[in-house]
Amino acid sequence: MIRNQVEHVSQRFKSNVTTCFSSVAKVQDCQSGISMELFLHLSLVPALLIVGVLSFLQKRAQRLAIDHRLPFLGGRFAIVVPLDTIGSLSNRWSYGFAFGAVSSSVLLLFSDQYIPFTVPPWARSIVYLVGALEVGLVYLPFFACLSTPFRAAGAVLGILYSLSWIIVTVWDTFTCPDGKMLGKYQKLIIQLPCILSLIFLLGRFVYILVKAVRIHLQVQQEDPEELTEQHQVQHVKRLLRKTPAHSQPRSWFRSKVYEWDPYFKFPNRIIGTAIISLIGLYTMTLADYSLSNVAFDKVDGWKDTLKQLVTACNQTEHLGAMIPQLEEFIYVARKSWLATTIFASLNSVAYCFHVLACYRKHLQRLWKGQKGFIPEKFHNIRSAVSVASIARYSGWQIAFTLWGYLIVHFVHFLFALLLVYVLVLPIQHGRTLTMVTNLGIILLTISLVIALVILQIVLVQIFFLQDKMSPTDKDKPLALNNRKAFHCFNYFFFFYNVVMGISNCILRLLCSIVVGTWLVSRIDRSIMQRGYENMDAGYSTWIGMIFADHYHSNPVMMCFCQLLVSNSQEKHTASAYSTFSNMPSESPVNARRRWMLFYTLLRNPHLILLRKHHLSSSSSLHAPSPPQPDTVVQARVMAFKTQSRQAESQSPPEIIVTPAQDC
Repeated sequence: MIRNQVEHVSQRFKSNVTTCFSSVAKVQDCQSGISMELFLHLSLVPALLIVGVLSFLQKRAQRLAIDHRLPFLGGRFAIVVPLDTIGSLSNRWSYGFAFGAVSSSVLLLFSDQYIPFTVPPWARSIVYLVGALEVGLVYLPFFACLSTPFRAAGAVLGILYSLSWIIVTVWDTFTCPDGKMLGKYQKLIIQLPCILSLIFLLGRFVYILVKAVRIHLQVQQEDPEELTEQHQVQHVKRLLRKTPAHSQPRSWFRSKVYEWDPYFKFPNRIIGTAIISLIGLYTMTLADYSLSNVAFDKVDGWKDTLKQLVTACNQTEHLGAMIPQLEEFIYVARKSWLATTIFASLNSVAYCFHVLACYRKHLQRLWKGQKGFIPEKFHNIRSAVSVASIARYSGWQIAFTLWGYLIVHFVHFLFALLLVYVLVLPIQHGRTLTMVTNLGIILLTISLVIALVILQIVLVQIFFLQDKMSPTDKDKPLALNNRKAFHCFNYFFFFYNVVMGISNCILRLLCSIVVGTWLVSRIDRSIMQRGYENMDAGYSTWIGMIFADHYHSNPVMMCFCQLLVSNSQEKHTASAYSTFSNMPSESPVNARRRWMLFYTLLRNPHLILLRKHHLSSSSSLHAPSPPQPDTVVQARVMAFKTQSRQAESQSPPEIIVTPAQDC
């Protein structure tokens, strides 16, 4: 009888499991009349047409061999650049939202519905590569219409293309909105960032078209194309401005959280990466929440089936005693996972904004010539590695952010389980006294260890250091006192420090694991120890990227180049991607000679009075014109300061101590 009941329950268990997995695998069909996968494939045709039109409108800067064979082309069909990821700062947010519109279609690459035919496993990587190229071509018109110099044509084509995508996406969303995971508004919740990004792009293209029409009607003046932006000019002016003696005190938010700098702008690469990271976190959080509910529901079903199996069998007392504990664990795990989902999401969002703040801080330090925050081995990074880091950064930052969310979420989940089982459940079960006793023992042990460490420092400070050399000194000098007593002190504490070192070694390992997993998404900070930073590929990419931005977008350099171009006699109509090929106003030999003369007179001011025009003017008999008194006095003062400075600089030779290399 018992065997028949067990067989019946086991068959029922298998059928429930099969039904559960089939319900998860089965997707509810919804006949909306539009397939987004098919629309993505068909959009390749208008995308190529738009790119072809924009390429026809542009002319190449250099003539090729095909222009001689086909002269009627007139140098047309130039390369269409989607966006400038290095120097351009225009349409930054528009490019960011264009990347946001791409995010939904990128997820289609990993679905089975994207591949309309059967592909062997070894060829899937090639199919994914072709799919990535297809997605890039489909969304290329959004970027090309923003970056094209033909504003009116790009705006019209962008309006038509974005409007078609908005209509199809909204129709597919509202005709089939429901789903098994998030309820009746599942598709609307998932597609909301994509729809908002497309609407923003539509508004941006309308603004560009209106501005182009106003410029054509001469109602509005066209913005001059210069190498420098206005914020870069203001930044250089701020550097040349005298620093006030008493600055206004900063607020707590500006000093601790974030201080806005009006003379700094993030490039479009950084803005686009931040927007895609936030949209990816939004999608990842929704998927995490929905899949966790499904997983815990399945575990509840298996628990109910196991409970029925225990009830049917009379000889499973030990297994029956585990059912309440299993129910309690499932309940605690479900609530802990839901709570830590919120904290992990907020933590990852804060990291996205913190990376922006670190980018600005690191770049401004490089502008000042400060490299102390960078490991010494990265001070002279290779040019090829630095430029390649620009191409890698965006993808790696997004991947690090998403993977970091999952890892940090799991770490938060473990800490939440530990907190509940150590503090909450003992109080609910009436074991408060036992819990307090155990915690007291643990805290007392840790307190004694810390107290003994502090005691050693206090004893050394009082008995084994010499007195201060001056009453105004903050600390005592690093000079031993009472050497015999210190040797006895060192001997007796040696045995205790061995025992304490074992526990500190374990504590060091645990802290490294926790901090490393906590900061795994922080690409701006290395999680490796000092001397091993080159093993952190993410941090190496970050360093190479900020060095490339430093060399290509330094405001002082850009303003200097703008002055050279604006003061040249011949002004060539060069694009933003051409080099500075303007001829100087005078020969390089004369310019070099003048710089050398200026440097020589600056270092030797007494030679100013010995120049030719001063000597000739002072010795002239006809129409005497002595030198200006102010010039003579200024030259003598400069010479006196130079001589005094050279006298002060004569000091004993400095002993240079080379620091030890890291092992």
